[in-house]
Amino acid sequence: MVNDPKPALRNRKTAGGSAKNQSPVSLSPSLEARARKPPSAQAAAAALASHATQQQQRPLTLTNIFIAGAFLKILLFCAYHSTDFEVHRNWLAITANLPLRDWYTEATSQWTLDYPPFFAYFEYYLTWFVPKVVKDDGALDIVEQGTYGWPTIVFQRTTVIITEIVLFLALQYYIDTAGEQPDDEATSYAILSPKHSDSNSDSESTDSQAATSLKRYRKLQAFSVAASIALSPGLLIIDHIHFQYNGFMYGILIFSLVAALNNKPLLSGALFAILLCFKHIYLYIAPAYFVYLLRIYVLDSPKPLSRISNSSSALYSPVWPIKGINWSNTVRLGAAVITPFFLAFAPFVYYGKIPALLSRLFPFSRGLTHAYWAPNIWAVYSFTDRILGFIKGTSIAGSTRGIVGDVNFSVLPEITPKLTFYLTLFYMILTLIPLFLWPTRHRFLASVALCGYASFLFGWHVHEKAILLVIFPLSFVALRDSRILSTFVPLTVAGYISLFPLIFTSGESLLKTGYTFVWFVMFHLSFKNLVQTRKVQRHIFLLDRAVLIYMVGFVPLMLSGFVLERVFSGKFEFAYLMSISVYCSIGVIGSWASFSWLYFFDEEIWL
Repeated sequence: MVNDPKPALRNRKTAGGSAKNQSPVSLSPSLEARARKPPSAQAAAAALASHATQQQQRPLTLTNIFIAGAFLKILLFCAYHSTDFEVHRNWLAITANLPLRDWYTEATSQWTLDYPPFFAYFEYYLTWFVPKVVKDDGALDIVEQGTYGWPTIVFQRTTVIITEIVLFLALQYYIDTAGEQPDDEATSYAILSPKHSDSNSDSESTDSQAATSLKRYRKLQAFSVAASIALSPGLLIIDHIHFQYNGFMYGILIFSLVAALNNKPLLSGALFAILLCFKHIYLYIAPAYFVYLLRIYVLDSPKPLSRISNSSSALYSPVWPIKGINWSNTVRLGAAVITPFFLAFAPFVYYGKIPALLSRLFPFSRGLTHAYWAPNIWAVYSFTDRILGFIKGTSIAGSTRGIVGDVNFSVLPEITPKLTFYLTLFYMILTLIPLFLWPTRHRFLASVALCGYASFLFGWHVHEKAILLVIFPLSFVALRDSRILSTFVPLTVAGYISLFPLIFTSGESLLKTGYTFVWFVMFHLSFKNLVQTRKVQRHIFLLDRAVLIYMVGFVPLMLSGFVLERVFSGKFEFAYLMSISVYCSIGVIGSWASFSWLYFFDEEIWL
């Protein structure tokens, strides 16, 4: 358990006020000092100091988690892997055998290179470390369908674990810098403590001890958040079973987010530009970065959260008016952002391959939904169309066919890419307006999550794996308020369970289910213990009960899938996948609605 710093902060006034009421009797200096301080305040201060001293001797580190996780992931070397494994093997072969100018035109295999240049360079550098036994195994052969064995599997899975070190370094950076921001400490101090005017030495000592305890409290919150991401079921399923390289790229994203938290906008922008050159899916959250960096670094205006007013409501200094453009900062930021893109794309500009590269990055021939519907608005829309089609007796096959083909609805109007773009843009603009007006660091994190929400819920041909773009940024604000945590819980449950169909083999079914259950219990209890509860706490009983009922509903859903698989031998496979998608959609959409309400109508959370 974590010693709560809040009571100590409240005790400051008690300690100061009691000193004024002491009788003027003659006491020794030590006894007189003790008489000024009530026993309760004295004991609280001593406990806080002792706790802080003990905790400082034990730095919070993710090393043990990384080592334990690596051993688990090594055990998964023999687990199922998807066609994405062959995709990355083919990319290794392309970058190893062909000149750079042919990377985005080679098409021997259907698994063509379709990530931005930095990821292609990453695959190329991996080929430097391919041992002879792996080459002999066929890892670097350009063929229509690769034939490989155990050496290739071990090599590629090992590279995923090693590159994930970037993620752990980013999370450790977050832990190490948590509670170091003066504005953050002042915010918590103002919210958690009453206004006082006593300035005696006892009060100052208690203030110092409370600040130390508060800092440790922030670090414990950060450690819990970091550990939840490091042990994420999403990364285990997608990267270490299904097979991809998301870990190190999310590490770059987290480095960028933490840099923004630490008031390093130039570093944050440069890291995000680098990330976009690795994988263009992060364009989903680029608008939040653009508005935030524009507002706090390019435009001249008073610094947000620069001081606390003397009012008891802890209002902050205004961020208006905007005085103009800071051209020096504009040049710096422009150079920091343009340089990664120049390094990534300049060689392909030189060889005249940009049209081929862009056609690979942005294919527009795919349908609205994937074969397995991502849990978003269009899953509910497609399900509604199937129900209406069943009632009317019309054909319903169109909304289920193909992996990348067009989707046709039998009853409801057709959805076009233009409509999904406008819907996504509309909800993003709504999110960005408050960020532009009040660009605080925590509102920036919330806006990143909401941009991820908008793209995931309304985007065209969204993959279920993109839910991590919502879960991870939202993790960094989940402990700011218990109401945010109430929206975060159904998101994580629905988001991670929606990834289960990626792994359809029976051998891994128990693993993915058991691991996710243990993760949820462990971090749900940890988050509930560490979440910040402010003075003004609204009644959230009904919301918590609704979330609980929703989560319990997953039990019969998962059991029904087990029965359908065992009894009917997969005859109703799509019905089960559809039920998972639609039920998870309810959780994701409900989470988005609740979080949006807090974002737009509760200013105190984002100060």
